[in-house]
Amino acid sequence: MPIMSETDSAPRYVLVVEDEPMIRMNAVDILEEAGNADAALRLLEARAHEIAALFTDIPMPGSMDGMALVALVAERWPDIRPFVTSGHTTFRDADIPDHGCFLAKPYRSAQLTAIVGKAFG
Repeated sequence: MPIMSETDSAPRYVLVVEDEPMIRMNAVDILEEAGNADAALRLLEARAHEIAALFTDIPMPGSMDGMALVALVAERWPDIRPFVTSGHTTFRDADIPDHGCFLAKPYRSAQLTAIVGKAFG
């Protein structure tokens, strides 16, 4: 999902990190996607300047879960806004670093677009 403001010359994107392909396909309306934290980090290393937000599931295969990924992204790329989702646990927005948001699964497409729009609108 491209995100632009009136002062941007080029769109920036939301990077979706979700291990369930059907959920990822429903969440993805953007340029790039990743199935786990390791793939997300490779993409961030190459294109962090184009990414405005990270939308990640919490429990995932790979070297780290979504919360560890959010913490690492907050440390290395503090301008990237985190959005976290899970169907197994519940967080408050205040539990997510850097003014992030939590969205419980199952969620509707309108809920996803609303939290992203609110964050960047």
